Amino acid sequence: METSVLVPAGPVLLVGAPAAGKSAFAGALVAQGRLPAAAVVSSDAIAEELFGPGADRGTVGAQVFEERDRRVAERLHEGRTAVIDATNVLPRGRERLPAIARKSGAPVTALRFALHEPVLLLQSRERATRIPDARIHVYAALLRDTADARRLLTEGVSAVHEVPGRAQGVRAAEAARRFRFEGCEWREEGRRPAGTANDADTPP
Repeated sequence: METSVLVPAGPVLLVGAPAAGKSAFAGALVAQGRLPAAAVVSSDAIAEELFGPGADRGTVGAQVFEERDRRVAERLHEGRTAVIDATNVLPRGRERLPAIARKSGAPVTALRFALHEPVLLLQSRERATRIPDARIHVYAALLRDTADARRLLTEGVSAVHEVPGRAQGVRAAEAARRFRFEGCEWREEGRRPAGTANDADTPP
């Protein structure tokens, strides 16, 4: 039996190339009741919600990031966890999140999906909408060059955990069972976890 990792309340970055299984992992967390659906903040879902399917992310990216940050900040202000479902491989896509976390005193956790390119390409081919191979090569290189554990820690991430995948014979549902998350539904239950500050003590 694998020891589960307890992730503290705060922003949780899913970091990996397209087709790495980040959304499947997040979906498994919700399906297993480890997270409420509202805890998953997906840049793709926000883009489709605001601008419809097939929106040009190059054109609407700024608005998507702004809305992402707003939703993350709202959850952190309330002492909850926010799982950011995006590639998060570029430093400029991550840089605002540690600053948002500092305002609430929450630690930032990164979950890396470091799959080798042959596995990424295979998983892409299995998707309903295949991702161009060239895009996968680019993002896989970015993950290695700009989103390794050491780089993430220098940016203000408190802890980095590697999420096992196909190469280890682990499917999304099994990988999800290896993580537990604080700060999900305690406010809806009308109670506060030990050590949580009062609203008056929480910075805006």
